[in-house]
Amino acid sequence: MTVFEGNFTEDISSLRFAIVIGRFNDLVTDKLLSGCQDCLKRHGVDVNPDGTQVDYIWVPGSFEVPMVARQVALSHRYDAVICLGAIIRGQTPHFDYVAAEAAKGIAAAAFQTGVPVVFGILTTDTLQQALERAGIKSNLGWNYGLSALEMASLMRQLRPRNEDKPLELLENNPQQALIEG
Repeated sequence: MTVFEGNFTEDISSLRFAIVIGRFNDLVTDKLLSGCQDCLKRHGVDVNPDGTQVDYIWVPGSFEVPMVARQVALSHRYDAVICLGAIIRGQTPHFDYVAAEAAKGIAAAAFQTGVPVVFGILTTDTLQQALERAGIKSNLGWNYGLSALEMASLMRQLRPRNEDKPLELLENNPQQALIEG
């Protein structure tokens, strides 16, 4: 049997990423973005907004992230989409609705498009907890960047080598497509 694993040693100069960032709670999301950029840059990705490897898309908040993530994933211009946001519990049930819909929407975007969509939305009880996860103790933005690199690498390995196979074959029998590819 074959073992497939994403790696960080292949040439990543051709990988493209979209980062969708919720502006709400930007004190936290700016720090997550910095951590994510640091990871990507240290692994050889050009994170310059004027470059060719990373596009940045800002949305009002975490609730809007999944819709835009799905749209950019549908374009198939990106090897992975990274979703960044922060949802902090308040005094009303609003937190529960936004957190649940953001999580479901991001998962659906990946399943519906076949493009890795990384869930980088912090869901915390307090601002302090969010800040701890965005840089005071560690920066989870780094982890989200690393997940995107690994998944992009893995999905490249899983793509059929024979790109001229009919789409129906790939959708109806993906294991066979991998074997024949």
